[in-house]
Amino acid sequence: MYCYFAQKKDLYEIFAYAKDVDEEIFSIILQKFRKEKMQDILGYLSNDGNQRLLEQYILQGQNLTQVDKEQKLYFVRNNIEQLINALKKIKDHDFNKIDYSTEENQEYRQDLVKRIKDDMQIIEFLKYLVHLISIENNLIECESNSFNLLVEMKVDMKNKNFENIKIQNASLVGDNFCGCNLSKSQLFKLDISGINLNGALLINCKWNNLRILELNKLDGHKSPIASLCFSPDCKTLASGSYDGLISLWDVKTGQYIAKLNGHSNTAYAVSFSPDGTTFAGSQNNVICLWDIKSRKIKSKFEGHSGNVSSICFSPDCRTLASCSWDSSIRLWDVQTGQLKAYLNDHYDLVFSISISPDGTTLASGGGGLVGGGDFSIRLWDVKTGQQKAKLNGHSNTVYAVSFSPDGTTLASGSRDNSICVWDVQTGQQKAKLNGHTHYVQSVCFSSDGILASGSWDLSIRLWDVKTGQQKAKLDVHTHCVQSVCFSSDGTLASGSWDKSIRLWNVKLGEEIKPPCKNYLDISLQKNLQSDGFIYNITIPLISESLLLQAKGALIKGIYINHQEINLLELFNKKGSLILEDSLNITQNAIQK
Repeated sequence: MYCYFAQKKDLYEIFAYAKDVDEEIFSIILQKFRKEKMQDILGYLSNDGNQRLLEQYILQGQNLTQVDKEQKLYFVRNNIEQLINALKKIKDHDFNKIDYSTEENQEYRQDLVKRIKDDMQIIEFLKYLVHLISIENNLIECESNSFNLLVEMKVDMKNKNFENIKIQNASLVGDNFCGCNLSKSQLFKLDISGINLNGALLINCKWNNLRILELNKLDGHKSPIASLCFSPDCKTLASGSYDGLISLWDVKTGQYIAKLNGHSNTAYAVSFSPDGTTFAGSQNNVICLWDIKSRKIKSKFEGHSGNVSSICFSPDCRTLASCSWDSSIRLWDVQTGQLKAYLNDHYDLVFSISISPDGTTLASGGGGLVGGGDFSIRLWDVKTGQQKAKLNGHSNTVYAVSFSPDGTTLASGSRDNSICVWDVQTGQQKAKLNGHTHYVQSVCFSSDGILASGSWDLSIRLWDVKTGQQKAKLDVHTHCVQSVCFSSDGTLASGSWDKSIRLWNVKLGEEIKPPCKNYLDISLQKNLQSDGFIYNITIPLISESLLLQAKGALIKGIYINHQEINLLELFNKKGSLILEDSLNITQNAIQK
């Protein structure tokens, strides 16, 4: 660890020593320094003459006898000395030099929180530090560390005055700052997902490089979303809808890029080739292939006699697999457009296919359109076209199948409301995941093995396949979730019958116990240097109330997220009152 244990032990002793400073004296000193706009508090307090003036300021207006005055003076002087000594020790301590929110300091930070979380005097001292240092220019790291400790301990922050605070590298996911005065605050590299700013005062703030875990809600489709797929480089998301529209979106900005022409009916399936050069989309019984660079159709595959419900490329990009309501699966040569194999052992509609990461096995699932029929999952040898296994376990139509990243596990989602997890080698069912209360329409594995599922119960759920436990439930869509899809970097996209697409930052790392009931038990503990945000910080991933709240907040200043997107429009949609000149202020800041 960066700090030696002895040094860290000293920090607790500093807090314990300073906690004896009288709260009323804290308040008076803070009031004076704010009034005089003091910027070098330690420099001021280190001067004996200033100490005497401060003593007189604290004692003024008190009608005391000489004896009481002497006793009070001794008490005040002793408190000031304690405060000075504590601030000097903190200034020279690592607490004012390094970021204590990092992973390398996690063990000590958790131990420190455990020791002070029930000591209200130390908590009050930390609050005082945050307020005091907000007007001090030499203790900014200490201010951030103190604030982060308060946040981690879930100290009540409602209706507090946090004017002028300067905070960086912190997670405020789901925290409640309702009614707070955050005017003139400077926040940098913070996660504010699900934060409650209802009724807050945010005048002349500078908030930069912020992150909101629900990255964007992508609007543009006028019909329900049928299918989603990320490009291999994670920069583009393709969506297909029931109106036949196939759209390309910029994942970073959430902006619409282009429409791929060639469809007029439901785009049930979309897929990027693994090398990123080709895009495939289905419409009725036809599959179109586009060149990604030119965005022009380069070939069409025809042969199915029913709607093409699912398509996927082989890892070597040479083969495209498709399945259809005509009960068949077809394997196509991408280069020539010739049919390589015709698989027809299903005797009912085939809704979903998936090719294993090594390209040797294809899985398929299907059944009746409204239930009934063939509920089996079939495993096929891609090279020979022969069926390898038939998996039985669902009691109704199978709508979705997906291989795990290592190819050893297959997940299937069904109209029976369940998800089955299968051992690909043996064909045995390993687990059944229950929790959804309606049809499971889509399943998808992340690169680190977490399973996402989308359902007609309007929810998205994340699962630990090894334990069979549900890790999170995301209730944001207002209609059936038709499609879920992970990018290789861990971003999750969800498409719904509510005609929206939502992007979620659910790049999963080491699981930790959630700090309180306000969070579900999913957390991120990952080095995020690649996107210039929080470095090695453990933060809650998904809160029960993921959406930012800012009703009645009065806002003026600069509010920019880590993608350089102006957040004022978001605040406005949340019911905030935006002062007129804020738009110009923020626009100028972005341009600079």
